[in-house]
Amino acid sequence: MSILKSTGIFKRITDINIEYLRDNNINTLLLDVDNTLSTHHGTVLVDGLREWLDGMLGSGIGLVIVSNSKRFRIKPFAERLELPFVSLALKPLPFGYSKACKLLNADKNRTAIVGDQIFTDVLGANIFGIKSILVRPIKLEDGWSFKVRRYFERKILKEDF
Repeated sequence: MSILKSTGIFKRITDINIEYLRDNNINTLLLDVDNTLSTHHGTVLVDGLREWLDGMLGSGIGLVIVSNSKRFRIKPFAERLELPFVSLALKPLPFGYSKACKLLNADKNRTAIVGDQIFTDVLGANIFGIKSILVRPIKLEDGWSFKVRRYFERKILKEDF
């Protein structure tokens, strides 16, 4: 198995359902923010996100936001969604994943991160030893570093998915 391999791939976060999580023995989700819950540095939530979050929480799924963004960006977002959070997670390093799992007392074997980037979210999940669920980015970023990463992600996705 490739270290860049994801457990699953979905168009949007709201396409992930309880049955999929149960079939994959997942009861805790770590949630990326940028291009997963909202556009990169955006504040508008993905359509249907509030209902999806309520459904997940109502089904007993633990949820925590894990982002590489700074606290001043993530805290208001997390408060609005009424979710715990880890900012400056330093993904793909394992520190943020570990802190998030401790916040919810989560079993690593039953935890997955949902995110849009292979080289942060998926790679970090594989390094830390949890599952990952890749979602397509809501909107492609303009920066050159994102363009380079997205180029290589497309190459990987053709091979692994």
